[in-house]
Amino acid sequence: MTRRKLPIGIQTFGKIREADYYYVDKTSFALKLIEEGTTYFLSRPRRFGKSLFLDTLAELFAGNEPLFRGLHCHDKWDWNTKYPVIRISFAAGTMESRAELNERLHHILAENERLLGVEKDESGIPDRFIALIQTAKARFGQRVVVLVDEYDKPILDNLTRPDLAREMRDGLRNLYSVIKDQDAHIRFAMLTGVSKFSKVNIFSGLNNLNDITLDAEYSDICGYTEADVDTVFAPELEGLDREKIRRWYNGYNWSGEAVYNPFDLLLLFQKREFRSFWFETGTPTFLVDMLTERKVYLPTLLKMRSSSELISAFEVGDISTEALMFQSGYLTIIEKKIQGDNILFTLGYPNREVRGALTGNILRRWTGNPQKAVESSFDLHDALEANDFGKIREIFFSLYASIPNDWFRKNGIDQFEGYYASVFYASFAALGLDIVPEDVSNQGRLDMAVQFNGQVYLFEFKVVEDAAEGKALAQIREKQYADKYRSLNQPIHLIGIEFSKKTRNVVGFEVESAG
Repeated sequence: MTRRKLPIGIQTFGKIREADYYYVDKTSFALKLIEEGTTYFLSRPRRFGKSLFLDTLAELFAGNEPLFRGLHCHDKWDWNTKYPVIRISFAAGTMESRAELNERLHHILAENERLLGVEKDESGIPDRFIALIQTAKARFGQRVVVLVDEYDKPILDNLTRPDLAREMRDGLRNLYSVIKDQDAHIRFAMLTGVSKFSKVNIFSGLNNLNDITLDAEYSDICGYTEADVDTVFAPELEGLDREKIRRWYNGYNWSGEAVYNPFDLLLLFQKREFRSFWFETGTPTFLVDMLTERKVYLPTLLKMRSSSELISAFEVGDISTEALMFQSGYLTIIEKKIQGDNILFTLGYPNREVRGALTGNILRRWTGNPQKAVESSFDLHDALEANDFGKIREIFFSLYASIPNDWFRKNGIDQFEGYYASVFYASFAALGLDIVPEDVSNQGRLDMAVQFNGQVYLFEFKVVEDAAEGKALAQIREKQYADKYRSLNQPIHLIGIEFSKKTRNVVGFEVESAG
């Protein structure tokens, strides 16, 4: 098998095809979209290949036949017909005022006028866009194609400044409303981005816009499937643990086939080591701030239930936790269920990378002592391997003791009892361990179960006023939480932990081991 060049960070279809990089053929999706409709919207997280797909569409409509030889669409497309393509992208740079947005829009329209060979128009943005569409259609004798990349980035870049974000939204609405008004002159239009704002607030009545974000048949329109990894990238798999690749990077799902993030896999193949490549490219400061402000109990992120409307709702100043985490790629669909007339989704972490990296990031923030959190993670892994429960107690006592009192006051979450359990959970999740939070049995609900190194650890948390009361371990015994794990024939350890409201630390740590 011949190894090819890895297209890391390359979003230009022509460059990939001409320079013999690996390419996963997505042209069947392009044909399906073109044959079945005219105006589409697609939301996907960052670095998932949205820009490359739009560039593929642009080259297809432009009739650049040599680039498509050997691909699915080659013998199914009329290469004699060439369409004028208008491309709008906000991927590069940031804008911090409405004036900067307007300046960027005029620059984008001017560049399209130049590339399409139409006369420059000095009108305002909507009129200039209309003139571009109509003039290009007249010049080429074909209706135009409009492709918009990162349509929402000017808004997302300013979410921490809601008034400015709304100004950006209004400015973009000024542009996008033209697509509806010029429908008779448009052969095909597609808008992509990370978030999904309501049609009312940004697309101004663009009621023919077909949102394919949650369509099962388009779940793998971006990203790499298992089959892609085993065929296209087969030459890169030698020397890598295939199951580990799956656990670390697969699992992103939009109600159909699950996919890998391309950025992760390409860097894995280049560097030959498992790291949080995708996560490291964008620090989710806003996300961590939101989880802190909303006092989110971290174990619930392993399994959140939501509706299609809720995870699709994204408005300036009104963003649900589920929508933000799903649309930005930190949660994904793990189950879809239809109940009567409603479509319900269960959301969870897509893979080992996201769960470990996000919880580790939150742990460092929530403890107020990043270095101590990192050291504690390394020590915890070693203590678990040795079943040194005294050391585990010492690790957490030291970790909680290192949190400055003013950190609690500043963040205002010291009254949230779940905070103690969240930090405990995050310490294990950051290690990538097999964790089941709030494990349900016919006797009740255990706070956390961990399977590691051929053993089972069952944790129950209690918050007490001051001194230990011994209630946590007693509940594990009384509720017989261990029974469901006995069939594994592995050592089982019952661990009751009690936190003091007064000292803000561990005051009780009881362990009972059983077969």
